[in-house]
Amino acid sequence: MEEINPIIEKYRPRLEGKKVLLAIGGLRPRHVIGAYEDLGMEIVATGYEFAHKDDYERTFTDLKEGTIVYDDPTAYDLEYLAGALRPDLVGAGVKEKYVYHKMGVPFRQMHSWDYSGPYHGFDGFKVFARDMDMAINSPVWSLLKSPF
Repeated sequence: MEEINPIIEKYRPRLEGKKVLLAIGGLRPRHVIGAYEDLGMEIVATGYEFAHKDDYERTFTDLKEGTIVYDDPTAYDLEYLAGALRPDLVGAGVKEKYVYHKMGVPFRQMHSWDYSGPYHGFDGFKVFARDMDMAINSPVWSLLKSPF
């Protein structure tokens, strides 16, 4: 933790209170929720594409009351949720990237490490925190007009 605390101290003030919508399928949502929360970010919606009852039961314990949890959402469902919840960041797969960028919503690809990562472990948390900060606080967002 002595390596992680300086990372939290550096990035948490820049990310505190930012809302995150996760659409990353598999078991990944449950495994990254704590990393977002360590940075002061709030998960407003998450879910699975291929989950079992125990996945949901284990995930519910990690979520704040009122968080939306979905099962196998369509692209339309996720766009609707983004419009209704107005997240500061969407974490999803590469095929969703351009939809959210066109909506003016910062995005991080969470399915593979094409752009950065990996995000696992203590070393990965350092990369994760930097990437979330770069996505949300990039000056490019001031050049776009968001539909919200």
